[in-house]
Amino acid sequence: MTLEIIGYFLALFVGLVIGTLGGGGSILAVPILVVFFRMEPQNATVYSLFIVGVTSLFGAIQHFKSKLINPLNTLLFGIPAVISISITRLLIVPTIPEKFQLGSLSFEKNTFIMLLFAILMVLASIPMIRGQKEHPGTKKNRPAILVIFGAIIGFISGLVGAGGGFMIIPSLSIFMKVPIKNAIATSIVIIAINSLSGFTAELFTPNLKLNWVILLGFTLIATAGLIIGLKLNHRIQSARLKKGFGIFVLLVGITILVMEILSIR
Repeated sequence: MTLEIIGYFLALFVGLVIGTLGGGGSILAVPILVVFFRMEPQNATVYSLFIVGVTSLFGAIQHFKSKLINPLNTLLFGIPAVISISITRLLIVPTIPEKFQLGSLSFEKNTFIMLLFAILMVLASIPMIRGQKEHPGTKKNRPAILVIFGAIIGFISGLVGAGGGFMIIPSLSIFMKVPIKNAIATSIVIIAINSLSGFTAELFTPNLKLNWVILLGFTLIATAGLIIGLKLNHRIQSARLKKGFGIFVLLVGITILVMEILSIR
């Protein structure tokens, strides 16, 4: 019970990170659910999809009001992501072997998912930390690239149970030259779409059991944290926000990577 209380307290931090950085909710939610609510990682990803999806949906509404979102970019990125995440959750995730053997090393499906999660986080963080000159707007309309990245990130989101913010923001900021605060706003919208689509697809999984007390309680607290995060976002300079996002993703990625490697037998 004590662990669960700490977990609910940390839910506030999950929302705070989503509101401030535009991503990272799943990065935090999955480990919190595993450690403090003693869930299996694969089950935690299902809960994470709902928590992050609902919380991000509330944030998306606020960003629409602030006119920080480019509807075209959101559609070009979001629609392929929705299709990809649904296919991944329904058709690909169930086919992943329960155990992997790499030489003398043996690790389970859940470990594989978390290792992949961590590696992608570390790779995504590097260009954000290195930084680049902020652009006043999108340099060039490249719809094909947006569609491709949307499909790829939808696949990753479905596989690891993440909203994809740690990939969406670098993609928009670096490849599409979208200003960081606009990228964060767009990311929150796409995360909401991705996560809720993934959760909806998961509802068709046989034998799915959800603890709605934990799910709704965690989500409510996370939403309160998001409100605080949105206010902080408006007060932080863009360059610092971008580098802060990169450092956050890098540190969490390394932490998960080390913990999962140590668990391999």
